[in-house]
Amino acid sequence: MYNIFVLPGDGIGIEVTQSAVRVLKALDLDIKFSYGEIGYECYKRHKTPLPDKTIDQARTCDAVLFGAVTTPPNIENYFSPIVKLRQDLQLYANIRPNKSYPIPGFRENVDLVIVRENTEGLYSGVERTEQSGEKAITERIITNNGCERIIRYAYEMAKKQNRKKLTYVHKANILRQTCGLFRSIAQEISQEYPNITTEEMLVDAMAMQLINKPESFDVIVTTNLFGDILSDEACMLVGGLGLAASANIGKAGALFEPVHGSAPDISGKNIANPFAAIMSAKMMLDYLGEENKAIIIEKSVVSNLKKGYSTKDLGGNLNINQVTDKVIEKIQELIK
Repeated sequence: MYNIFVLPGDGIGIEVTQSAVRVLKALDLDIKFSYGEIGYECYKRHKTPLPDKTIDQARTCDAVLFGAVTTPPNIENYFSPIVKLRQDLQLYANIRPNKSYPIPGFRENVDLVIVRENTEGLYSGVERTEQSGEKAITERIITNNGCERIIRYAYEMAKKQNRKKLTYVHKANILRQTCGLFRSIAQEISQEYPNITTEEMLVDAMAMQLINKPESFDVIVTTNLFGDILSDEACMLVGGLGLAASANIGKAGALFEPVHGSAPDISGKNIANPFAAIMSAKMMLDYLGEENKAIIIEKSVVSNLKKGYSTKDLGGNLNINQVTDKVIEKIQELIK
C-alpha cells in the first residue's frame, strides 16, 4: 500500500488536487490518502503557512501530492511554504518535462526535460537590508555538493530514459564564482558519461534558443532561478501552465505538483484546468515504480486532448469536473 500525503493548499489547488486524487482512485492501486495543511489559509488559522505537523507527515509518507499556495507579499512572518518544504525535505531536484501534445497552435516535436537545482542559489532565503532600508541584499549560495548532486541526477536521468544530449546552463562569464563553480563541476562530471553528448550554454542564449529551436534540446540542467524561469518559458511552447507538471525529488522523499499558482480569481468557479495536477500524479506513479499505471494516465490525457475534451484555456468548453470525468472514463476503458 502506498501512503500518499495530499496538501491541497489554497485556491484552485484544492480543486485540481481533488481531480488528481479521483484519477488515482480510478486505477487498480492500493493507496491510502492522508491530508495536511499548507499555505495562506493555513497561516490565517495557525499563524504559520507550514506547520511542523505537515513537515513531519511529509517526511514519513511515500510521496506528497501538492496543489498550490497563495504567497501574499508584505505580510510579517510569512514565507513561501513550498520553498521551505523543499528545503526541509532536501528535495534538491526539480523535474519539469515539456512534451508536445495534440493541441492546436502549439509547437510540435518538442520532448525535453528541465532539471533545476531546488534548494539553494538565489532561493536560499539569505536576505537582509542595510543603510536603513536603502539597500537590499540577497545572497546567491552555490555549493559543490549542490552542483554535483543535481548535475549527476540529470545525467543519470538522461541515461535511464535513453536520452542522448545534455545541456548545462549558466552565466559564468558574469557570475564567475557561483556559476563558475557550477560550470566546472558540470565539465568534470560530463567526462563520466561519454555516451551522452554534452553542451554548455549561457542562460540568455538558452532563453533565445528555447523559442527558436526547442526540438534540438533533450535534457537541460541549471541552477535554481534560471531553471524556474526557463521551465516556465518552455511550457508555453507545449500547452502552457495548464499542462505543466513537476516533480521534486530527494534522496529520501518526493513531492509532485502542478506548476501553476493558486489563481484566486478563478477559484471556486469550476473552470480550472486539472491536467497539470493529473500529469503530476502520473509523474508520482513513475517515481513509485508504477510505470504501467503512469502510462495509462498519460494515454488517457492525450486521448482527451485529441478529442478536444479540455477546459477553455486549451480551447475546450468543459469544466474541471467534466474533464476529470472524461479522463477517468478513458482510464476505465484502457484498464479493461
